[in-house]
Amino acid sequence: MSFWENFWDIFWWFICVYAFFAFLFALFAIIGDIFRDKELNGWLKAVWIVFLAFVPFLSVLVYLIARGKGMTERMMERSRKHQEASDAYIRQVAAASPTDEISKAKALLDAGTISPDEYEKIKSSVLV
Repeated sequence: MSFWENFWDIFWWFICVYAFFAFLFALFAIIGDIFRDKELNGWLKAVWIVFLAFVPFLSVLVYLIARGKGMTERMMERSRKHQEASDAYIRQVAAASPTDEISKAKALLDAGTISPDEYEKIKSSVLV
């Protein structure tokens, strides 16, 4: 009888493959968290890596139970910093220069769209 002829053998095979890849994902996420954690000293990092190498399944479970909350907090802090850096870069790149803003305001003043007082307000806000 061939492996591919029995539905439940195929189903079980897919479950095992899924579990294996989920375990690998958790393992690499934990290894990345260990090396990114600034509060954990080098010896404790080495101990965690040794346990992950020799008793991987148990070590993953213990790490997630013992340090899972901190792992989440560190990940959220990194995400927040990346978002702030990205936002700052976008603001820097997208912002028009003061000269451009003043020239646009001058064109609006010349067209009669804004008053001289509004032009001065725009000009002073851009130069501040």
